[in-house]
Amino acid sequence: MKAYSVLLYYYYTHIEQPEEFREAHHQFCLDHQLKGRIIIAQEGINGTISGLKADCEAYMKHLREDERFAGIDFKVESCDAHTFQKLYVRVKPEIVHSSLQHINPNERTGIHLEPEDFKKMKDAEDVVILDVRSNYEHEVGRFKNAVTLDISHFREFPQKIKELEAFRDKKIITYCTGGIKCEKASAYLLENGFPEVYQLHGGIIKYGIEAGGEDFEGKCYVFDNRVVTDINKVNPKVIATCHVCGTVSDRMVNCANPTCNEHFPMCEDCGWKMDGACSEECKTHPEKRTYDGTGFYQKELNGYQPAMNSLNKQRNKHLSQEK
Repeated sequence: MKAYSVLLYYYYTHIEQPEEFREAHHQFCLDHQLKGRIIIAQEGINGTISGLKADCEAYMKHLREDERFAGIDFKVESCDAHTFQKLYVRVKPEIVHSSLQHINPNERTGIHLEPEDFKKMKDAEDVVILDVRSNYEHEVGRFKNAVTLDISHFREFPQKIKELEAFRDKKIITYCTGGIKCEKASAYLLENGFPEVYQLHGGIIKYGIEAGGEDFEGKCYVFDNRVVTDINKVNPKVIATCHVCGTVSDRMVNCANPTCNEHFPMCEDCGWKMDGACSEECKTHPEKRTYDGTGFYQKELNGYQPAMNSLNKQRNKHLSQEK
């Protein structure tokens, strides 16, 4: 049995003082040896973390005991070790950058379809499956017959709404990695007059866990050290091709040139040949990072240290009492 778990989750709920919540939340994660990326905003929380199974269980219990997160849904996968090297807990304006801050998914959003219901509905003639993820994500894996959008970031989604006019009379089912982007994408479609909109609850990851991943072609791009993960246990196939030589490959890398940092499929041979770069220009760039065969590069910490902040607060309190 694998000793570690990976948790993927989000929840839209009001957090009155996100900075204060962040500090306490970060410390809880440190106390339980959890690693990963967590975004906190006034509108809620969004995270992917890894840790020993017992520590992940403690984390889920901790959040659910807070009434603000009582209904949170965790996608839980088993793994052999941490899928992150460090822990980041940041406060941002949104829990996913969408350019749709006026939308509150708790007020109106597409109908949530559980994985088995999605599986039964997805192949109907009057249904369109819409991938709301970025190019590099759907390039390496997507549902069979899915409609994809030419976008580099989710915040570009509103600009593509006109391209969907041909599907206005269809039932549209949106999907993404874990469900969070669909909350606002489906709401935005409704706001723009699309009458029947659904979303895959829990996204690709939950569909793989609960329904076997049938007809998801390729692999799912994930935002941790794994880069991609297997979803389809029923009829898997590889759909991506190497950015350099064109051979079939679902091995994803980031360009070794940090000023480019493009995500793309690259076979192992071309990875070494190009030294992890997407082009000869990037290969000779003066800031190019050292390629170690993975094509994954850890981001630098932002200097936030909750334990140190806590010590400083205690020290300042003590000094004020002495005065």
